[in-house]
Amino acid sequence: MFTGIIESLGTLDTLTPSGGDRRLHVSAPGLDFSGTHLGDSIAVNGVCLTVTDLSVDGFTADVSRETLEVTTLGDLGRGDRVNLERALALGDRLGGHLVSGHVDGVGELVSMEPDARSTRVRFRAPAALARYIAAKGSITIDGTSLTVNRVEGAEFEVNIIPHTRDLTRFSVYAPGTRVNLEVDLIARYLERLMLGDRAADPGAGAGAGDGGGTLSEDWLAEQGFPNHSGPRD
Repeated sequence: MFTGIIESLGTLDTLTPSGGDRRLHVSAPGLDFSGTHLGDSIAVNGVCLTVTDLSVDGFTADVSRETLEVTTLGDLGRGDRVNLERALALGDRLGGHLVSGHVDGVGELVSMEPDARSTRVRFRAPAALARYIAAKGSITIDGTSLTVNRVEGAEFEVNIIPHTRDLTRFSVYAPGTRVNLEVDLIARYLERLMLGDRAADPGAGAGAGDGGGTLSEDWLAEQGFPNHSGPRD
């Protein structure tokens, strides 16, 4: 698990083919590896990867074909900067929100506009993820925990303060940039819970538009919630 608070920017040294998938090496002199061991997890642009080799100022990890297909790691080239966060330890401060490092989909940056000292950034999410994105809810973009300010269909906006812009990949973003998205875990589990006994049915909750996760007064009544839809004083 992670928090979505980026600890350091690293630099991709290599992303080389290895037995049908790829192996990457990241230099990260700004990251403290003193407590990191082989087999530990590090989020790279929001993707949870397992450390397979360590050096004084960097690490190596394998990237499977599945990960390459559903994230933007395959887009990276030598010298690209990457967001890094080591796995959360029990007792650490949770400064962002609970992040699994399992990317839900790839979004696209639509626009960037100055907003006082911050920057207003609009993204377009895959249609299947739109139902999980709520105004004032949390979302993870390339591993960075952010608050959603506005939602319009599959597009949503966040505000990036100068500190976040300077210390993450937001400093190199431009319209058209592809980003890794992870929606709030609570939204995922709530949808699954709403399926009830139908969760075991083949295809239940498989994608947007299946109707399995619709929140309604009837469903709430079935779960024992009181009906407050009548007249109020």
